[in-house]
Amino acid sequence: MTERSRQDIILWFFLALFMTSLFMVGWLMWPFLSIIVLAAVVTGIFKPVYQALKRRLRASLASLATCFIVFLVIFLPIVLFVGILSKEAYDLYLMAKNAVLSEELRVLFEKSRILNTVNRAAANFGIEFSGEEINRMISEMGKTVGLFLYQQASSIASNIFKFVADFFFMLLIIYFLLIDGDRIISFIGDLSPLPADQDAKLIQKFKDMAGTILFVNGFCGLIQGIFGGAVFAVFGLKSPFLWGLIMAILAFFPIAGVGTVFIPTAVYLILNERFGAGIFFLVSYVIVSSVVEYFLKPKMVGQRAQMHILLVFMSIICGLSVFGILGIVYGPLIVTAFLTLTDIYHASYQKLVEPE
Repeated sequence: MTERSRQDIILWFFLALFMTSLFMVGWLMWPFLSIIVLAAVVTGIFKPVYQALKRRLRASLASLATCFIVFLVIFLPIVLFVGILSKEAYDLYLMAKNAVLSEELRVLFEKSRILNTVNRAAANFGIEFSGEEINRMISEMGKTVGLFLYQQASSIASNIFKFVADFFFMLLIIYFLLIDGDRIISFIGDLSPLPADQDAKLIQKFKDMAGTILFVNGFCGLIQGIFGGAVFAVFGLKSPFLWGLIMAILAFFPIAGVGTVFIPTAVYLILNERFGAGIFFLVSYVIVSSVVEYFLKPKMVGQRAQMHILLVFMSIICGLSVFGILGIVYGPLIVTAFLTLTDIYHASYQKLVEPE
């Protein structure tokens, strides 16, 4: 056996052992993958806070203080609104269900002079909007949304011990990531066979997208959610907290957004002959969405996360379908990884695989 052959056997044997150990580590940590990913994302968001504290405190104390801030900013609000969300979501489900049974909406639409006027105009084109059809569509939508949110909130409430344990486990990971995150990234980069600049590009893209999805969209969604919930409360509409939360979540979607709630509500108010309230809903939606979507978000995001708006929308929708609520994070991160690897392929490897 030649020296070359012997080295090849040793190399392949080592690679087999290494891949087996890597598979076993992945299998071992798979149940905690969501916690680890969320911890990494939250660490990236709160890293500036840690760095500011580190100028005055030791690294361990600065990390501990940052974890306490994460606890105050994330854990306490979640515990606060899960109970409210569960109750209001179930009330929404019952309200929509009762509306179907009592046919309240159908009666409203059939008596509406606005709808009758629209129907007379649409009849020339062979189109008719019946109160029964609109009643069924809106009520079923309300039942679906309410039941889904109730199930999510109930799942958290019924597994409160697991939720608390997972959150504090995430805080533990954040504590060490803040202190040793740079060393961990260097360790992963040393293991990667890719050039250092390509590793850095992948890591930076992940940081940018995670920060964009959670911080920028979260902040803008919070603004729209608070505003929407306040408007619902001012005009005496039911479940303002629930609808504010729904609008905060919908604000993550770049195409539909809060208009999914604002526009049907405005139509409902106008059909109910509350013209001033309906017009206010439409005008406030246009103003708030325009300011947030076309001024605030672009200014905050800049050029960090360059992804087509349709891809962002599809990644979030598909992520929600596959991973649940965490799909808001996972979907864009997966698409970001694919697009970054595509750029690297075109820049460095395409010429190696294509015939000259």
